[in-house]
Amino acid sequence: MSSLIAVRLETGEGAVPLLARFSYSADNPYAVQADFFDRLALLASWQFDRQMLTEGVRRQVGEGDVTFRPHRGSGGDEVRIGLRNHGDGREGHAVLFADAGALKGFLDRTYAVVGEGEESLDLDKLLEEFLAR
Repeated sequence: MSSLIAVRLETGEGAVPLLARFSYSADNPYAVQADFFDRLALLASWQFDRQMLTEGVRRQVGEGDVTFRPHRGSGGDEVRIGLRNHGDGREGHAVLFADAGALKGFLDRTYAVVGEGEESLDLDKLLEEFLAR
């Protein structure tokens, strides 16, 4: 299941509107996939811990490359998403804001698929996939 949510990227020159596709699958019940787009071009993909994102709607969480915290924006309640990249020899930092209500709605739907505390991984399947590589 997935949801398209409007986000804005804060830059030194102002805000840039983007679109984010948040996706969830029972096959990977601990994770939320987030793909960020500028019109139709994929700019970045991140994988977030579902529980951390859930907590980040209510309180500040994260200390490293990913942080979430509630934020009161001019349009209402938002979630501030801080991202830091160290890969490919390039370091970068991004701050995005997403509507808190839209994220809560998405997260509620994920918990309807796999409830809190009901997450599990098929370790045999995971090991087979790993050994097949």
